Amino acid sequence: MKFDLLWLAPVGSIVALLFATYLVIKILKEPAGSPQMISIQNAISEGAQAYIKRQYGVLIIFFALMFILLMVLVSAGYLPIFVPFAFLTGGFFSGLSGYIGMTVATKANARTANAAKQSLNKGLRVAFSSGSVMGFCVVGLGLLDLSIWYYVLDYYYSHVNIVTDQMLKIQYITSTMLTFEMGASSMALFARVGGGIFTKAADVGADLVGKIESNIPEDDPRNPAVIADNVGDNVGDVAGMGADLYESYVGSIVATMVLAVAGGFGLAGVTVPLVMAAIGLLSSIIGSFFVRSREKADQGELLFALRKGIFISAGLIAILSFFIIKYTLGLEHIGVYGSIITGLLAGIIIGLSTEFFTSDRYKPTRTLASSSLTGPATVIISGMSLGMMSTAVPVITVSIAILASYYLAGLGVAEHLKFNAGLYGVGISAVGMLSTLGITLATDAYGPVADNAGGIAEMAKEPPYVRERTDALDSLGNTTAATGKGFAIGSAALTALALIAAYRNEIELLGVKLSLSLLDPRIIVGIFIGGMLPFLFSALTMRAVGRAAGAIVIEVRRQFREIKGIMTGEAKPDYANCVLICTKAAQREMIAPAVLALTAPIIVGFFFGVGAVVGLLTGALASGFVMAIMMANAGGAWDNAKKYVEKGAYEGKGSAQHKALVVGDTVGDPFKDTSGPSLNILIKLMSMVSVVFASFIVANTLMK
Repeated sequence: MKFDLLWLAPVGSIVALLFATYLVIKILKEPAGSPQMISIQNAISEGAQAYIKRQYGVLIIFFALMFILLMVLVSAGYLPIFVPFAFLTGGFFSGLSGYIGMTVATKANARTANAAKQSLNKGLRVAFSSGSVMGFCVVGLGLLDLSIWYYVLDYYYSHVNIVTDQMLKIQYITSTMLTFEMGASSMALFARVGGGIFTKAADVGADLVGKIESNIPEDDPRNPAVIADNVGDNVGDVAGMGADLYESYVGSIVATMVLAVAGGFGLAGVTVPLVMAAIGLLSSIIGSFFVRSREKADQGELLFALRKGIFISAGLIAILSFFIIKYTLGLEHIGVYGSIITGLLAGIIIGLSTEFFTSDRYKPTRTLASSSLTGPATVIISGMSLGMMSTAVPVITVSIAILASYYLAGLGVAEHLKFNAGLYGVGISAVGMLSTLGITLATDAYGPVADNAGGIAEMAKEPPYVRERTDALDSLGNTTAATGKGFAIGSAALTALALIAAYRNEIELLGVKLSLSLLDPRIIVGIFIGGMLPFLFSALTMRAVGRAAGAIVIEVRRQFREIKGIMTGEAKPDYANCVLICTKAAQREMIAPAVLALTAPIIVGFFFGVGAVVGLLTGALASGFVMAIMMANAGGAWDNAKKYVEKGAYEGKGSAQHKALVVGDTVGDPFKDTSGPSLNILIKLMSMVSVVFASFIVANTLMK
């Protein structure tokens, strides 16, 4: 008799949260440094908390309205009673993971700067521990939410509304669980877009007036936008990113659970993604202990220190998942194990490709830096072409992963189940790719902490060697952040495909046979609209950053002009006003992109039919995936090319070449931290809205 392995999911989630708690205690035991360092840290923390409170106030209203709307659909018979509550918990846990990560990051920044006074490795360990809190909170809370809902629904359908057919019961459970992903995606979109607008408005405004117009260094305390810039690192690159990857993580798992039923794998197939997530979590904890570096390590050695932890985690998952598949599905379905390995390998290849195109250790970014010799225009042209070229490897990799995982999972499956079994393989490859998320996210989230640490060291006038060490960690953080974005985008493509399949299954369960022929004009219309949406969405978010950054530029110029003594250090800038401007702009500007994502599938379905929605989702996936990679890599390369010059190449800081690259970086900032990473949420949120509102669309569409 086989043992039930589902218990590993809640146990694994608790272990992850306990490990995160241990790391928090360990971080808080570290000294925060001088009184001036503590004062700067407190200002950053207060600004971040004020922003989050304001944002969550807006989101409470949004979630309350959505809850009422979903309850109306429940009362009309379109949805099960659990859906509105699942929507709320998805949003709550997504927001909570981002909030915890941000709070710890704002406590770790000064401690990282102070630790860097002792050694480079000490600074790395403190910053990485802070990033690990983010990583393990995301996977721990995600798996806890999944586990709670699974056992609650299992009890309900076993003892209250009794369903005797085991396969039907699993189908009810998984289709209901899928809906709380919409809550997580909604929270992620607001957090990513709002945080991205805040952080890049402050960053661009501070750079344009500070570095270019006033010739003062980055993170100079005379710059009125410097605190807002540091606050933005936390609300955008930590809280926003945490909510983003939370929804990627749970989305891949629940989509795969739904496809397990359609593919004929039953309860065993549902068990696999949950258990995979648990062993991935435990493997990530083990891998995190191997992240260390020697003093005076160069960029390559620091990168290897982080990569070593990821590779060890991935190796453990590759070994353990074989036994999981053998035990749950049997050797006749060993092809599913191949799908898992496909996802792991695809994630590694995308990471290496992203590193090649964005790290200043390699030719593409150095060539971009050399384009500064002829001015800002050639910097923009070179960066755009680099970003476009960088899409080839990830797209080909994901394409091969889709085909390989599809056909491998179909081995040994009855002919009539092969299609859905293959889609299950695609979903499980996404779970495999994200199974290392605990440590992968840690290597990403540590970057903003190192960036803040450098700013604190600069503003507190610490010895130059401290800033040199934090700059080394920050430069590495730019590369790992770009890698993390590529990783998130790649997994989003696989997850979105699984969600499209889940939508198709949901429609067919409602008794509607979909015609997905490309000769159907409604499908073509859907593809065109879907292909356009990522461009419209990016236009809205880029314009939002431009408007908010313009307001910061005007404010910083005003303070330089009206507050006498700022440039000599005799007067203190009004940091709080810049934080307030960014906060108000972010809250106002995030509404339009969010409304676009939430309403597009419903409007297209209402006017053009349920088949057009499949076209919409497919078009958005194709253009959004490629566009997100281009924007993330171009932005990362512009940033690292600037830092390459700041380290002494092409006449170094303050040169005409440096100023040209600062212009490129200001274009790249919203590319890589606002619009690009938000696109992977867009394509998944639209898929989730389509699934949740499927029965409503079927009943009310104008084109039957």
